[in-house]
Amino acid sequence: MVKVPKKVLEGLEAVRRLGAVNMLDRPGVVHWADKLGYPEAAQWIRDHPKTYAEGVFAGFEADS
Repeated sequence: MVKVPKKVLEGLEAVRRLGAVNMLDRPGVVHWADKLGYPEAAQWIRDHPKTYAEGVFAGFEADS
């Protein structure tokens, strides 16, 4: 599991639940995170592309 801040996890989950974009489509996920009101998630994905890719396959969990 990849640990991310709680706000980032909320944004990733919102995009996933929306189902409008494949989670492997990083630019698409960034777009929808921004559009859904999760700028923290969008910025985290931009800043951590490799870690994001790892999390897509391993899963994400909130950092304590």
